[in-house]
Amino acid sequence: MKFRGPVFFSLVAVVLLVGAFYPHEVNVSEKESILMHTMLGGLKQLHYQPQDMDDDFSKKVFQLYLNRIDGGRRWLTQNEVDQLKNYELKIDDEAKAGNYDFFDKSVKLLENGIKRSKDIYTEILAKPFDFKKNETIELTGDKKAFAKNEKELRDYWYKSLKYETMTELTKKLEQNEKLEKSEDKKSFDELEAEARKEVLKSFDDLFERIGELRRTDRLSNYLNTITNIYDPHTSYFEPKDKENFDIGFSGTLEGIGARLQSEGEFTKVVSIVPGGPAWKQKELENDDLILKVAQEKGEVVDVTGFRLDDVVKLIRGDKGTQVKLTVRKVDGSVKEIAIVRDVVIIDETYAKSVILDFPGKIENVGYIKLPRFYADFNRKEGRSCAEDVAKELEKLKAKNVKGIILDLRNNGGGSLRDVVTMSGLFIEEGPIVQVKARGRSAEVLKDTDTKVQYDGDLIVMVNSYSASASEILAAALQDYDRAVIVGSKSTFGKGTVQRFFDLDRAIRGYNEVKPLGEVKLTIQKFYRVNGGSTQLKGVEPDIVLPDRFQYIEVGEKDHEFAMPWTEIEPVAYNQSVTTLDGLEDWKKASEARIAESETFGLVLKSAKRLKEQRDQTSFSLNLEEYQKEKAMLEREAEKYDNMFKEIEGLKVSNLEVDLPHIESDESRVARNNEWLKSVKKDVYIEEVLNILRDMQN
Repeated sequence: MKFRGPVFFSLVAVVLLVGAFYPHEVNVSEKESILMHTMLGGLKQLHYQPQDMDDDFSKKVFQLYLNRIDGGRRWLTQNEVDQLKNYELKIDDEAKAGNYDFFDKSVKLLENGIKRSKDIYTEILAKPFDFKKNETIELTGDKKAFAKNEKELRDYWYKSLKYETMTELTKKLEQNEKLEKSEDKKSFDELEAEARKEVLKSFDDLFERIGELRRTDRLSNYLNTITNIYDPHTSYFEPKDKENFDIGFSGTLEGIGARLQSEGEFTKVVSIVPGGPAWKQKELENDDLILKVAQEKGEVVDVTGFRLDDVVKLIRGDKGTQVKLTVRKVDGSVKEIAIVRDVVIIDETYAKSVILDFPGKIENVGYIKLPRFYADFNRKEGRSCAEDVAKELEKLKAKNVKGIILDLRNNGGGSLRDVVTMSGLFIEEGPIVQVKARGRSAEVLKDTDTKVQYDGDLIVMVNSYSASASEILAAALQDYDRAVIVGSKSTFGKGTVQRFFDLDRAIRGYNEVKPLGEVKLTIQKFYRVNGGSTQLKGVEPDIVLPDRFQYIEVGEKDHEFAMPWTEIEPVAYNQSVTTLDGLEDWKKASEARIAESETFGLVLKSAKRLKEQRDQTSFSLNLEEYQKEKAMLEREAEKYDNMFKEIEGLKVSNLEVDLPHIESDESRVARNNEWLKSVKKDVYIEEVLNILRDMQN
């Protein structure tokens, strides 16, 4: 979101003197103390919902930090955890004093545990595994207690290494089976030995990277644990990490076109850049965890525990080269995805429209796809999504369309200025959103343009990944009864605003302690014109369509320490453009169609399967049982591979005025054709057309 500076920087002035009297000569310990004081000062003064630094806060930090340093229960025994537990109620006092005794103790125990674990895995992988034994492994750390002693820790490692070897061996056995010449095939023992060797190398690489971690890396993790108790979007960035954030946020990962962020010891896919290689390849998805990276002819690198910038370096590469990502999907399955690197096509992030015709049902409907709320504030001639959508509306109005569908699915947000302007395209004038800082009255952002650019029937499509600005627009048009909101059971639920606070600004002079880094902190909350927040709850559509996340929590609800839903006083609002008096009837008609739809029936079965797979975290270590389970899962998955077929009778056409631009570039023609095909297979668009027909009948 883009916000005007004065709101934030007037607050910054409050903490400018936090460290003004620190001595000129400082050692590492004193610098870290200054860093803690400065960071806590900034959080106390600027955060929308500051926390009480008390024993309860200390307990939360303790548990979250413990899960972050050893979420897989690989390094520490219960005895070592008990040593740390002595500090459970002291962390708040240490932080206020700028003391790091708990952190120092944790680093010492962790490093000893890592050294011990290296000896364990080296010894275990030196011998063949017995894959006929009936053993099981629990893969989710939250469901495992810490090992009671070193003997039990070794058993944890044994099962983990056996599982890794078994999955690698299974792939090798499948490849071996496909070989036509018997002389090229290898024996089971040979393949098992190769699998163990590869797992050994993978862990050797992992431990080498862990050994390269500096104290500042571990300190950053600890400080982020403290900031994340405030809310999941408040984070500490050491100086070099701010650049990593910009890489992920700006979409400059041109290699595959995906935005990434660190999540614990994993690298997580935050969003797919429309038009980029991953978007075109269609297999990489939001929330995928990247486990391994391999070049086209290079070795597989386990990136668990890698720094974000190191993962980025492995994924980026020259146009036309291939990178292979091994990812863990939301349902827990592991998949290898090959992507050919390319330059991200910026055109695909802009608003675009087509005409939809469904003969016998409804014809001449305008469809606008808006991938994100973009705005170029750095160039006078830069593009604005509000201006672009207004142009698309004019083009569709010139075709006398019978209604318009605005698709905000997977739109993660962007420019606040543009969402206010865009909402105003559909109403006369009035408030669009309330933005509230702590201890201040809400600022009401209004559409002041009395012109209604489009006054016809309007449906807004959303899903679980429609976030921030998308939620503001959907909420405003829903509150005004101006549009029917259709989609997943709720949108993402991010109703907060973050800004960066440079910690160096808190200390005048004293360059010997700088740079301290920055804190990205939550300073404001969004509220609908009806007074309710979009935070946590998101926007609940008027008409809900089932999707693959029907039975699991995604979005803000899936974050620890997410800020709560709250409400403030509503503001007066009204419109006389149109009415939605038949909404309940349209909703019932849609529910009846969904119940009879074969495709939506498969969607619901797929959603139940996803929930079951996500809940299943224990697996057999018997090779035969594992292979049976794997084969069964693959057969099940095949049922849903071609779930979405081309919709019979649906016609999708470009506007004539757009054709010269599309046809001027061969690659643009190919991307456009691919987009038209995807629209023709979109069962959600089909149902929205049915709803629009109900509205007009």
